Amino acid sequence: MRLTLLAAAALSTSLTSMAWADAHGLTVGVSWSNFQEERWKTDEAAIKAKLDELGAKYISSDAQASAAKQLTDIEALIAQGADALIILAMDKDAIGPAIDQAAAEEIPVVGYDRLIEDERAFYLTFDNKGVGRIIAQTVVDAAGDGNYAVIKGDPGDPNAAFLREGMEEVIGGMDGIKVVGENFSDGWKPENAQKNMEQILTANNNEVDAVLAQNDGMAGGVIAALSAQGLNIPVGGQDGDLAALNRVARGTQTVSVWKNSRDLGGKAAEIAVALAGGTELSAIDGAEAWSGGENGVEMSAIFLEPTPITKETLHLAIDAGHISKEQACEGAADDVPACK
Repeated sequence: MRLTLLAAAALSTSLTSMAWADAHGLTVGVSWSNFQEERWKTDEAAIKAKLDELGAKYISSDAQASAAKQLTDIEALIAQGADALIILAMDKDAIGPAIDQAAAEEIPVVGYDRLIEDERAFYLTFDNKGVGRIIAQTVVDAAGDGNYAVIKGDPGDPNAAFLREGMEEVIGGMDGIKVVGENFSDGWKPENAQKNMEQILTANNNEVDAVLAQNDGMAGGVIAALSAQGLNIPVGGQDGDLAALNRVARGTQTVSVWKNSRDLGGKAAEIAVALAGGTELSAIDGAEAWSGGENGVEMSAIFLEPTPITKETLHLAIDAGHISKEQACEGAADDVPACK
């Protein structure tokens, strides 16, 4: 489940050529699950920019972390004339009626970043098990053996399970690591992660040596809980949030696994336009047959490769224009090469 740079370039070229022929006059509707998360604004900008380049129209809605609202949102997007849908699902099970409605209207669906386990949806994401492995391995390299806490995302999001599986591939066979606390955080909200971390610290008399958090927002909540107790221990997260990258430079967060939202958003727009133009799911360039979901449904999918950002690799995010050197390096520790 990997895309090389050459494959990614070929995908972009091929899909763009298909999309240009049919994009003008098309409308792509995007249903966001919880737009308050920082990273989705970057994704949205990438989707809008690519659709504008291809001549297609962008419409959107924000479910505000409500699975029920997302169903009515998608119904509204269809009523507004969406020719294709990009859906960041709030709940993997609750989204089913929306997929049924889209299929009845012959409107193609791209399951964006989160799995919609339905053969009628195209699955576009990063290798989330790989992200979990990177978070765990980087934190283990920094912390070694000891008591670990795992702060998971929303229980209705399959990514939480994929990330946890990846983490387990690293820490599961290590006798010196003990998971002393593990909780889901509803809505992936930092404040819920902070409460979870506070409870774990209390239950273990602050004897926690490292934390595997499943995204950067929650890592921020974790670090707030740790700081309140005067603790600075290895913490991992993902998404490349600007605040998280600065925490990496400051030394309060060990790694943020950066999933370049510009790449993901642009590809989602290209795929949506190609599908709206009549391209079959399996005919999307770079697609593979995949059945790794909970129910083993075979789907067409593309998985992009994530990038771990640590003190040593912070320059990658700066060089790519994801964050300015000034933003990344404010208050940086002395051992950050990109900030010297």
